[in-house]
Amino acid sequence: MKKSKHKKKSKRVVLIIFLILVIVYGTIELWGNLTVGTTYYKITTKRLPTEFEGYKIAQISDLHNSEFGKDNLKIIKILKDENPNIIVITGDLVDSNHTDIDIAIKFINQAVEIAPCYYVTGNHEAWIGNLFDELEEQLLYADVTVLHNEMITLSIGKDKINLVGLDDPDFIDRSSYIQKSIIDNHLHNMDLKDEFSILLSHRPEFYELYIKHNIDLVLSGHTHGGQFRIPFIGGVIAPNQGIFPKYDAGEHYEANTTMIVSRGIGNSIIPVRINNRPEVVIVELYSQRP
Repeated sequence: MKKSKHKKKSKRVVLIIFLILVIVYGTIELWGNLTVGTTYYKITTKRLPTEFEGYKIAQISDLHNSEFGKDNLKIIKILKDENPNIIVITGDLVDSNHTDIDIAIKFINQAVEIAPCYYVTGNHEAWIGNLFDELEEQLLYADVTVLHNEMITLSIGKDKINLVGLDDPDFIDRSSYIQKSIIDNHLHNMDLKDEFSILLSHRPEFYELYIKHNIDLVLSGHTHGGQFRIPFIGGVIAPNQGIFPKYDAGEHYEANTTMIVSRGIGNSIIPVRINNRPEVVIVELYSQRP
């Protein structure tokens, strides 16, 4: 009889502990889906011009019409507190499944008051058809620089760096083979060899091409951090990369080309993230001096 009571008590304790763990984990995941964090990267390179020492870039990726606070004030507060030199937006500002240009532009109108904004398209912009013309018109009206497969120069004093922006290849074709050729041709035509170059491209899966064309720093998105992240393993699935993607999030370095893949802010088809808090990326540039 005593053994039976002891077993029942033990089971009750195990059940209570299990329920507590479920509640704690659920609370953490809920918090992780409803808040935005800030992730910092320090990029050190000998090729950076002196005047750009400490240059700060804020990256917004994959907003997907999400709202964190009224008119995205939580994200705006992060940007104001960081006070970056520039803000870059690396695609999927809107979502093709529930496109709301007003949400995007309300965010943009506040962001441009903080720092100059530079924007490249993502696949969702390619998927909204004629609505993209309306979005671009309003971006330009807000004084955002929209980069369509082109390079511009950023200057501080006498020093210069290149800022390159690629359109998402879904605007032309959805075959991965053709997309690779498209991006390869665009970068080849720019002949990026001399000055320090930053590339804004929605697609991290083309990292080998970015290395081939001597890009110093790539800022990318698209993966949503693999959507569900497993500790010590990484993201589970990403578009155009499949299961356990190689370039799911974070910093990647090879052959003098650094790529930072943002986990992004919003969601699209899958509305929930696991172990994968939305993020604003902050990149600071420093030079290596002998």
